[in-house]
Amino acid sequence: MVETEVVSGIGASLSSVYSEFISILPPFAQQFISFFLIVLLIVLYAIFIWNFYRFVAKKDLVKLNLNQYNTSQHPIFAKFFGAIFYFTEYILILPLLVFVWFSVFTLFLVFLTENLDVGSIILISATVIAAIRAVSYYNSNLSKDLAKLLPLTLLALAITNTGFFSIERILSHFSRLPAFFSQIFFYLIFIIILEIILRIFDFLFSSLGLQKQEKEETTN
Repeated sequence: MVETEVVSGIGASLSSVYSEFISILPPFAQQFISFFLIVLLIVLYAIFIWNFYRFVAKKDLVKLNLNQYNTSQHPIFAKFFGAIFYFTEYILILPLLVFVWFSVFTLFLVFLTENLDVGSIILISATVIAAIRAVSYYNSNLSKDLAKLLPLTLLALAITNTGFFSIERILSHFSRLPAFFSQIFFYLIFIIILEIILRIFDFLFSSLGLQKQEKEETTN
């Protein structure tokens, strides 16, 4: 409750300072500054999406190859430590990286969108991330297309909203941040479970020889 009031106060203060500053400027300067800040926000979002799709759309986001540190000579211990390293890399580190990108993407949507509660925004973001990650196990090129198309479509929809170009509106969305932080960590569990399921299916398809055949078909 205290955190909510503090963050809301910060948003209100920023909005008030901006309004007071902009009010002393001539109309053309007001429009220029407002336009510049909106463009800056879109540019930052575009840069984020450019890096976002190049990273999240890959099946293996990191190639730490932790198993190289498995020096055990005993077959049982070698398999045991191999499983530990695999779990650490693909079930812990990888989902955490996805979660970081997911959090930043959701945060952008909190400020860009209007007439949507934070819960709905997080759900939309989680759906987009889940679709991208699932498709990455099938075809990385298709996953990259999704990672570009869906976020940019959301930006296009946000721009068509008449209130999008109001800096005061964007600053007022600071009051939504406590709800964002209170709900976002639930989706870390969701991302971990999703990656576990995808890895299981990937292992099964690889064991049955379906994965190789699928890749050959997509390259023709």
